[in-house]
Parts: sequence; C-alpha cells; structure tokens
Amino acid sequence: MTTGPTLRRGWTTGACATAACKAALTGLWAGAVPARVTIHLPRGETPTFDIVNVLTGPDWVEAGVIKDAGDDPDVTHGAEIRVRVAPSPGGLRFRAGPGVGTVTRPGLPIAVGEAAINPVPRAMMDEVVAVLAADHARAPDVDVTVSVPGGEALAAKTWNPRLGIAGGLSILGTTGIVRPFSCAAWIASIHRGIDVAVASGTPHVAGCTGATSERVVQALHGLPDHAMLDMGDFAGGMLKYLRRHPVPRLTVGGGIGKLSKLAQGAMDLHSGRSQVDFAQLSDWTGQDLTDCNTALEAATRMPDLAAIVARKARARVSDMIEAQVDIVVIDRAGRVLAQDG
Repeated sequence: MTTGPTLRRGWTTGACATAACKAALTGLWAGAVPARVTIHLPRGETPTFDIVNVLTGPDWVEAGVIKDAGDDPDVTHGAEIRVRVAPSPGGLRFRAGPGVGTVTRPGLPIAVGEAAINPVPRAMMDEVVAVLAADHARAPDVDVTVSVPGGEALAAKTWNPRLGIAGGLSILGTTGIVRPFSCAAWIASIHRGIDVAVASGTPHVAGCTGATSERVVQALHGLPDHAMLDMGDFAGGMLKYLRRHPVPRLTVGGGIGKLSKLAQGAMDLHSGRSQVDFAQLSDWTGQDLTDCNTALEAATRMPDLAAIVARKARARVSDMIEAQVDIVVIDRAGRVLAQDG
C-alpha cells in the first residue's frame, strides 16, 4: 500500500510575531538583534525562526519574520510579520501597526478598540517580555506594535471585514502551528461569526454552502455582511455551536446536492466525506432515481424533489437547534428551486 507525501506543517502569524518580538526586544535591551531566535509554543515545541529586515531608532527596535505556512494554502503564506518594541509608560501594551486590524464589533475574544492580536499570541509575547525583562533586569513595560506590510489587502481575502476587524489581518494561533488543510481554522471562523452575531443582537443569520447561495440568500433576506456565516461544508460545526449559542433565526442556503446530504443527516457536506443517497431520494419521491449521477439531475427529473429536500433539511436542522429555521435550495445558476420555513 502506498501513501501520499507527508504535508509540511507551518507556523501561525502569532508564532511569527512572537519570534519577531523576541528578536526586537533582545536588540532593544542587549544591543544586538540575533539572526535567529527560538521560541516556546503552547504545546512544548521549540521552533527556530530567521529574522529579517531589522530597523532601529533612538528608543525602538523592529524586526521581521517571513511567515511559512508549510503546505497549507494560507493567505498569509510569505507575508512578513513585523514587531516594533519601545518603552511603555506602564505595563505591556499591544498595538496594531499597518496591516493589522482593529476590533470594531463585540463578540470576539479581544475587546472593541483593541488590536486584533488574539489571546494566545498575546500570552506568548507576554511570556517573552517577562523572561527577557528578568534576564536583563528591566521592568516589563513595553509597547509591542505588530504590523504586516500589505496586510490590509490580504485581509480582504479573509473573514475579517465580516467579523468587524477593520484595517488589516488578525494575529492568530492557538498552538502556533499551521496544520495543512486543517478544518479547524474554518470552523473557528464560523464560531467567531456566531459570537459577533450574538453579541450584537443580530436576530437573523445565514449559513450557506458557497458564494452563489450566499449571494442569493443575502439578497433574498436583505441581511448585512456580519449576519452571513461562512458555513461551507461544515454544517455540523455551525449547528453544534448555534445549539450552545442560539440566535432567533437561521437560514441555510445551498445547492440541492449538498442540502440533500444535510437532509439525509450528513453534517460534513464535502464530496469526499459524504455522498447523496439516491435510494433514499427514491423513497422520498416514489420514483426510481438510483440511476441519476447528481441530485440536480434527480431534481430535473422529479421537480418536487427540491421542495422535499428543503422540508427534510429544515426538519433536520430544527431538531438540532432552538431557532426559527428556513431553507433555500438553489441550482448552479443561483435560481431558487425551493424554500421551506
């Protein structure tokens, strides 16, 4: 039996920022910026990072790390994560430099008005400051400004604008490690979207399987951007979190193929992890559809199928969460085939 090549893991923006912070602070307090630094990650790993593009001023030092996301198709792969350190009038303070966003909506783990540097990266940099302060007999009173050249343009390709993070990227990471093609980052973004909706009292949110269904559902209901959850294939990740963090109303939109799988009980709608059961579609409609290649072909043959799928998907979702639920089924062109609820 042969296996595919092992995918190379990478490092989060939070890990890169921590390494840049350590290098810059060493330069500020020891007088020389190291060419490489090693940091400690939350689960015990100790990666080493090359330091690039050092800048110095009369009372500050700035250093960069080029983010390596490994084999993951991360939008920030190859970006430079820069940290400037300078004396603070009191305590450790985190600031957003160019390309790093600022939180503008409640519900995220960082307060409104704060730099979008998540709690774990803050804790990692806090530890670096504390250790170096003790080593150099300094007070840990430092301004840490994180920037990402070109970060504002990169952020437009992420969920940040929808989550209310303005002006750039978030500095992220819970383990410091990027695991290639992990679902965790996508599901975490769904959760943050729900958190923002709950905190802002948004009465109606929508989770859609793709860009076309999202466009249709948003226009159909006149929903604001922050009400749109990037569900993708992760219906289970969205619904399980909504069960613990309820909202008054949920619309689920998607193509008939993915929503057929949802109606049949699948919680991961990816084609590699769940399949449409055409025998069950045949039972639902009373017509043999087992020779169909796709659910859309089945719906073309049996026009009532879309309404049946919408009704059964709504029942499936309603069994999982306490909310007013409606379903929107579309075809590939974005035409609404059926609605229920």
